[in-house]
Amino acid sequence: MRVETALRASAELGEGPTWDTAAGRLLWVDILASRVHTFDPATGDRTVMATEQHVGAAKPRAGGGVVVNLRDGVGLYEADGRFSWLRRDPAPGRRGNDAAVAPDGALWAGTMYYDETPGGGSLVRLAPDGTATTALDEVTVSNGTGWSPDGTLMYYVDTPTRRIDVFDVRDGGAVVADRRPLVSVEEGAGFPDGLTVDADGCVWVALWDGAAVRRYTPEGVLDRVVPVPVRRPTACAFGGAGLGDLYITTARVGLAAPTPQDGSLLVLPAAGTGLAQPPFAG
Repeated sequence: MRVETALRASAELGEGPTWDTAAGRLLWVDILASRVHTFDPATGDRTVMATEQHVGAAKPRAGGGVVVNLRDGVGLYEADGRFSWLRRDPAPGRRGNDAAVAPDGALWAGTMYYDETPGGGSLVRLAPDGTATTALDEVTVSNGTGWSPDGTLMYYVDTPTRRIDVFDVRDGGAVVADRRPLVSVEEGAGFPDGLTVDADGCVWVALWDGAAVRRYTPEGVLDRVVPVPVRRPTACAFGGAGLGDLYITTARVGLAAPTPQDGSLLVLPAAGTGLAQPPFAG
């Protein structure tokens, strides 16, 4: 298996790939360009939508449109392009980063400071009606979040810790507890960024400055390393027919001499079998 270029692009900070099962297309964002992209691998069709602010993540909604994690909070775009705030919570120097939809349809949205102020970010659970509960505070760079196939475990990355942590999920998905490390990424291998969980319960994680994507078993054992032709892969998600292909977003921000592939959307064909990602229920 070799990583291929699915879509040539020049994203400054490509992030957050998500397969929209209902539409049969991939959603991903360029955070610093304030753009939400879609890509249909079957036809090659793509769209680009400008957002109100820097956009850390975009996820499909059950009723159409997308929910977006913006600089000043979480917003909703209707299918016709109309925008409204679900939760507006601005703070100078802070922005939304990665986000994920839980099996119960709630959005878990992370924040961080542009200068990566230690402990300045958080991870907030947003119910479909917009009710917000802070699940984690004193986070530095809130990143990948995902759930085990049975929904009883949540995986999470605060990038500077170099760890993928695991939590027990309680109260029907509303609460996480008993945080402990699943794996620690060794010095020199890059920093864990966005992640996804496959149908076997294994965790795939992109390694920023590590030029690779790794797969860990539910026990935390490294069982696959996939080199990628860019220095800064940011996140990964399964998509395509049968959810068998692994799509990988990448970044060119901060690189002195970016290559033509930096900032492109990559794909590892027939990587495994992913889990269908639920839409946001709000």
